[in-house]
Amino acid sequence: MSQSEIIFSVQESPEGGYEARALGYSIFTQADTLDELKTMLRDAVACHFTNGDKPSVIRGLSGNGQG
Repeated sequence: MSQSEIIFSVQESPEGGYEARALGYSIFTQADTLDELKTMLRDAVACHFTNGDKPSVIRGLSGNGQG
């Protein structure tokens, strides 16, 4: 059964740029800018989920929960 939403915790990376970790899934990605991170998140979710069970909503929360 697929979920309709997946939530990522998004933080600035100590090495520069941004990193995101899915809550409840083994998905991690990083990028230099927030715009690039959005693209990387979509790609990571598409690669992780197969058979059309991918969530329809991808939400990112900033490290302080204020997303």
